[in-house]
Amino acid sequence: MLAMKSRLKLTRRQILTFRRRVGAFEERMPKGPESLQQAASAGLQDSRPRAALLSLHARVEGVEPSTWEDPSLIQLWGPRYQVYVVAKPDFPLFSLARLPDNEKGRLRAEQMAERLHAGLRGGRVTDRELGKALRIGNAMRYATTTGTIAIRWGGARAPEVWSVPAPEISPAEARRELARRYLHVFGPAAADGFARWAGISQRSATDAFVSLEGSLLPVRSPLGDEWLLTEDERAMRAGEATEAPTRLLPSGDAYFLLWGADRELLVPQKDQQELLWTSRVWPGALLVDGEIRGTWRRAQHSVRVDAWARLSRARREAVEAEAGALPLPGLDRPIKVIWNE
Repeated sequence: MLAMKSRLKLTRRQILTFRRRVGAFEERMPKGPESLQQAASAGLQDSRPRAALLSLHARVEGVEPSTWEDPSLIQLWGPRYQVYVVAKPDFPLFSLARLPDNEKGRLRAEQMAERLHAGLRGGRVTDRELGKALRIGNAMRYATTTGTIAIRWGGARAPEVWSVPAPEISPAEARRELARRYLHVFGPAAADGFARWAGISQRSATDAFVSLEGSLLPVRSPLGDEWLLTEDERAMRAGEATEAPTRLLPSGDAYFLLWGADRELLVPQKDQQELLWTSRVWPGALLVDGEIRGTWRRAQHSVRVDAWARLSRARREAVEAEAGALPLPGLDRPIKVIWNE
């Protein structure tokens, strides 16, 4: 087990400023493959059609409706078996790192992968066609943890499935790097939060943190004793460089993909937590001046914004400008923002 004796006490403001800086919310990154891959460093959940596209738009300039299909990115059934868009080099981190650490779970994944490869025969078919041919349903998603199954889901039709070469690293190595990535994007953090986010066992998560022991710094956050990557200490101590801009974050965006006490840090008020993290499909999060200040939903050409307090005219205009710039496919007229304050 890791020995913890906190020597650095962090404030809520320091933590959220650090996470916004890592998440590229202070200023959008320039258009290009490197920026897209950096924007996807924590994975882009895409279970809601084109949520990943809107997460990219919140971080990168010049994002277009087709940007999610950039050759630098790839889709898979990622953490918690949700649809994810990730950087191609990170494919093993979001797949093989999640291979179960028990024999029963590992065999289930490997045997399912063998069945899928045999059914695919080197081609691409929809999961419905494959499932019908092999007489399996969503259980085919277990195969993704072998790192040999990729998908493409456009949102309207069933996803296509195909085989990819097995990663050249071990599950333990992939899990170690995924834990490092998690700590960098969500830090400070603890192993139980990593287990929940990645959809892996507590034992696997703890082992991954132990493997990073030499590069971890014990800290005291408002939530208690946690860990921070040593290399991130300077950035965590740094003050806020620029005024936090306005962003419309889609359902499942990494910035608020949190559970349990971690939600309290981002949104302290219980009633507001219940509005953001609902029991069904989450709405989008309204980020204004560095704080989550409401939720939003889109229906066709309308964006409904539910602000938790009345915003100034300048802030409302900034929200409307963000809504108008959303790179949504198939729009033939401007977005209309409907306010509920």
